[in-house]
Amino acid sequence: CGSDRRVAGSAALAEGVNVMRVLSAICCALALASCGGNDVPSPAERAQQQGSSGPVVAEGNVLLRTDGLTVGAEAFYFAAGKAEVEAKLAGVLGPLEDRAVNEECGAGPMEFATFPNGVRVHFQNETLKGWIIDEASARARVVGDVQVGTSLAEAQAADGFAMVEQSTLDGEFSLGPAIGGFVDGENVTMLYAGVQCFFR
Repeated sequence: CGSDRRVAGSAALAEGVNVMRVLSAICCALALASCGGNDVPSPAERAQQQGSSGPVVAEGNVLLRTDGLTVGAEAFYFAAGKAEVEAKLAGVLGPLEDRAVNEECGAGPMEFATFPNGVRVHFQNETLKGWIIDEASARARVVGDVQVGTSLAEAQAADGFAMVEQSTLDGEFSLGPAIGGFVDGENVTMLYAGVQCFFR
């Protein structure tokens, strides 16, 4: 009987040790998760981190991207603030040439700001939503090889080029899912990205 009690006691002790080990492991895992949680960036922080390492162009130049634009060393994604975007563009391209509002755009009321070098930016609710360029310019360029003035043959050879077959707008094409444009005759006349106000 004494031997049975000693065996039972040893088994209970071993089981208690195992339980304590499991609880200790859980506590450690929770502690690590709690401590490490502050180091995991939120989606907004990740976007900011990506922006800080985004494409940089020469001071005094503008790069129009699929997700926004870059002015010198500073990147602006779609949803950037209107005042800051306009101030940077004016500092590089020159003073605002024209401002207009269209209340009847399919995406809702939209404001347009036009700058030298054929750059027009679109805003909704005071945030950047899209851009257009319709002049060949050494100071404002679109990411990739296709620019305003590029020949139709060169554009057709670019990755992602496809004419928009169902478009009611003459000469409309796409360069992948994010950039579009128009050709008139043998050359590219306009490129765009983001929210637009085309009446199709």
